[in-house]
Amino acid sequence: MLIGLIRHGLTDWNAVGRIQGQSDIPLNEEGRRQAGLLADRLKNEQEPRWDFVITSGLSRAQETGSILAQTLGIPLLDPDSRIVERSFGQVEGLTSAEREARWGKDWILQDLGQETEDQLRARALSFLQEMEEKYGGSNVLVVSHGALLAQMYEALFPQQCTERIGNLSLTILENHAAEWKLNLYNCTRHLEYASKEN
Repeated sequence: MLIGLIRHGLTDWNAVGRIQGQSDIPLNEEGRRQAGLLADRLKNEQEPRWDFVITSGLSRAQETGSILAQTLGIPLLDPDSRIVERSFGQVEGLTSAEREARWGKDWILQDLGQETEDQLRARALSFLQEMEEKYGGSNVLVVSHGALLAQMYEALFPQQCTERIGNLSLTILENHAAEWKLNLYNCTRHLEYASKEN
């Protein structure tokens, strides 16, 4: 089984550094363009062949997933709440400067109503386990969010995955004998090629 994990495309809040969390912020035009670039890449690659797409219930993930599913001609399944972005409580909607002005540089260590890393990892791993159990013979594309994906990778591969997760990045996990192997990590070459051509 392969799972292709994708962070949704760019939004206006991403562009200015506002934490989105579970606020339902839509893709912007650049985010839609990014989704199209990844969709074209996956369509043109001979292997692997993807069977379906599943996303979080937030519109930025769902629209990204819809663009992928339409281009690849595969089903878009109902969203799964376990792969929604981390809830950031009072911090949602604020830029880095605004967060630091209110709570200091260590705001992330304070209890501001945000979901804990342990809670985030638990639901991410629960989702992965169910994917393995229900769709073990399939290759699945999953569109989720930066903070959730970062915690999933840290839980599976401690100290190995430390990069910031880019918009429309692709990470591929392979499940073999109930263990996950990292085949590709945080790859955005589809975006880099496009920027070189322009």
